[in-house]
Amino acid sequence: MSLKEEFNKIKEDFFHISKQLYDHPELGDEEYESMELLVNYLRSHDFEVETGLVDRPTSFRAEFKGEKDGPTIAFLAEYDALPGIGHGCGHNLIATMAIGAGVVLSKQLKDIGGKVIVLGTPAEETNGAKVPMSEQGTFDDIDVAMMVHPAGESEESGATLAMDAIQFAYTGKAAHAAAAPENGINALDAVIQLFNGINALREHVPDDIRMHGVISEGGQAANIVPERAVAQFYFRAEKREDLDEVLKKVTNIADGAALMTGATVEMSNYEISYDNMITNQALSDAFTKNLKSISPRPVKPAAKPGGSADMGNVSQVVPAIHPYVGMNDANLNFHTTAFADQTITDDGREAITSAVLSLAQTGYDVIKNKDLFQAIKEGFSKK
Repeated sequence: MSLKEEFNKIKEDFFHISKQLYDHPELGDEEYESMELLVNYLRSHDFEVETGLVDRPTSFRAEFKGEKDGPTIAFLAEYDALPGIGHGCGHNLIATMAIGAGVVLSKQLKDIGGKVIVLGTPAEETNGAKVPMSEQGTFDDIDVAMMVHPAGESEESGATLAMDAIQFAYTGKAAHAAAAPENGINALDAVIQLFNGINALREHVPDDIRMHGVISEGGQAANIVPERAVAQFYFRAEKREDLDEVLKKVTNIADGAALMTGATVEMSNYEISYDNMITNQALSDAFTKNLKSISPRPVKPAAKPGGSADMGNVSQVVPAIHPYVGMNDANLNFHTTAFADQTITDDGREAITSAVLSLAQTGYDVIKNKDLFQAIKEGFSKK
């Protein structure tokens, strides 16, 4: 039975799972019901499931092995939602696409061999589990890793920005702002000087550098010299090595702001850092070819990177792709209720169909086509 025939037998299951996730959104590292829904379905199709990888309770690894040796294909599922919005980034579709591709491809492994793995990766929006997974060996036995993200329009896999989320906590000394200001050390002044220094730095960094922040704590009352003030920034770049160089300069600025005001500063990561995404071109070309043969929607070339994702860390340790499959609305914006609502329309279901079949066919091609598999490995070794 072909991949499409296998899909058509169970496609209503996938539409139902996507709707269930939409109806019951859960935040990162709290996706207990979502995880249970996904792993129970995978178990019903004879996948062996392990949960709680890398000390993340809502993560999972589901494995189905063929009767012959061959490449190991991983499909990555995300299923965390956004506060107040729900699945405004379409993770209900991402999860469904991953388990759908895994199950559909598993039906072919008796004949072609190989292994298919579905990885449940919590908290992409905040503390992406793919980062510790990449660092702690989860991908050591995996040959290729793939995931598909829904979007307004279909787009080839491209790059993402490396990202560090840095907190600057300044400590000064409280005093009465009118009666004895000379006895105080103003931590908020230090944060303001930090912003001024970073703004001055913008003139002297490459065009791809992004630096954007907020003051999350700025004092308690106007008549008290602020003893504590905190700023949180995202710093991004197209390459990790460029970002590391920028952060050296930012560290000097932060220390200088402390020295200017007499405050002390503590820098820390308030979210996990993400590396830049390196698309494996041979794998991407295979997926794009399959998507164009399956979907009636055009596929755009990869756009210039504008955001960050923990899939970037995966791409540093295994050949990987992160393409987009469209939902027939070029005006859709990520992280909105309109985006979430589009996932449960007929266009959302069409996106599931296109992504599942394209992912499964690409996995099939990697297992069967030795030349493709070799090109993927060679491309990764040269990345």
